[in-house]
Amino acid sequence: MESMENANAEKHYKLLVVAIAIGMVGVFLRFAGDENSTYFSWIANALLVLGVAIGLKGVFAIIK
Repeated sequence: MESMENANAEKHYKLLVVAIAIGMVGVFLRFAGDENSTYFSWIANALLVLGVAIGLKGVFAIIK
């Protein structure tokens, strides 16, 4: 039963919400940034990778 309680812990879902928010900011910057600016592209890619990494950490914590 401990596994089921761990999977339903609120902290996992808060982490997923943060990951999704970071990923959405990355997507917004990708499309809102100037096409000629490489800085927006770098920042958007970094935020997307960060959001995916945090999201995967949350999903694997739920599965564990």
